[in-house]
Amino acid sequence: MERKSPLLKRDATKTILASIISILIGLVLGALIVFIVSLTNDSISVKGGLEGIALVFFGVFSTGRNAAGALTFGFNPQNWGNLLFRAMPLMMTGLSVAVAFKTGLFNIGAPGQYLMGTAATLFTALCIPTSVVPAWLVWILALLAGMLAGAVWGAIPGILKATRNINEVLACIMTNWIAANLVTMVFDMAEFMKNAEEAGKVAYVKKTIANGVATSKMGLDVIFPGSQVNGGILVAILIAIGVYILMTKTTLGYELRACGANRHAARYAGINDKRNIVLSMAIAGALAGCGAALYWLSGNTEFYWSTYQTLPTEGFNGIPVALLAANHPVGVIFTSMFMSLLNISGLQLKTLTAYNEYITDIIISAIVYMSSFSLIIKMWLNGRKKKAAAPPPKADDGQDTGKENAQ
Repeated sequence: MERKSPLLKRDATKTILASIISILIGLVLGALIVFIVSLTNDSISVKGGLEGIALVFFGVFSTGRNAAGALTFGFNPQNWGNLLFRAMPLMMTGLSVAVAFKTGLFNIGAPGQYLMGTAATLFTALCIPTSVVPAWLVWILALLAGMLAGAVWGAIPGILKATRNINEVLACIMTNWIAANLVTMVFDMAEFMKNAEEAGKVAYVKKTIANGVATSKMGLDVIFPGSQVNGGILVAILIAIGVYILMTKTTLGYELRACGANRHAARYAGINDKRNIVLSMAIAGALAGCGAALYWLSGNTEFYWSTYQTLPTEGFNGIPVALLAANHPVGVIFTSMFMSLLNISGLQLKTLTAYNEYITDIIISAIVYMSSFSLIIKMWLNGRKKKAAAPPPKADDGQDTGKENAQ
């Protein structure tokens, strides 16, 4: 019977430790930046710098300031609810990047897939009258439309990679900007979808609740009052678990991972590598589109249709989410919540201190940058490979084998 290796020597343990260490280094680096800014800015005292550091680490527990002006901490249901809400699309884009990584592909096209999913979801949710079709059925159709649009947009780089060996990174970058301008053009022409009812909101698409379509709260609003959280986070977690089962417990998942490990060896073994490349990118695109659908179907979110000015950060933030999770679908659940926690801490830092809005982006960027070092940290934990030791010399048994003694 094969003995299991000690817990601390297992590869999974080292992967988790590497991610935790990189996160802690990033947090310390962010705290250091906050303190340096407090020393160089006259409007922020040393005390303000220490408060900023406290918010970097414990911002999600912040409950504001008391009558004396001191920061107070405790369970803040609004912060925690918003953390779950913001983690929802990150979880999906993180899964999108992770699935592609597992098959040896770098899906940097999640922003474009997210945008195409956004357009398909909003059109479906707002154009099908709920007076004819039940609102819950429109919600399902809108979710599926978002996933289908993302899958189609993700399959394009996959087809180019499989049939013409065009680098998927280059193809994804092009499809990102095509999606941004295409979605902008479509919403620019769709006057009936613009929020003209509210002053100054014509650059926004109507909320889906305008058609009676919104994700059920599933009682989460009672646990986290005042937040935007809804049942979409539960759907996202179930999808993450489903992706884990798909990738580790099914024949399709084995074939996808085999193509990622060695495409040519997989082909030699009889696996259709071209089909699996296209399928992998389509699945990745569907997950990114699902993230957009879950976010905009919340009913309380407004889409700014002039997207050509910037690509959605949710798509790019899926990359560090996947890296920190070592491309493990279940790990993505937790790393997406950590990235969401950073956003909540940044908002608290901006609201409760004299720091401007840009410092939060710098802190988040520093932590995201450190997440890319998790693989290096894991290699450090593994240690350097020792050279194979030479076989020991044979022991002298006292017998003389020389020719001169053979006589």
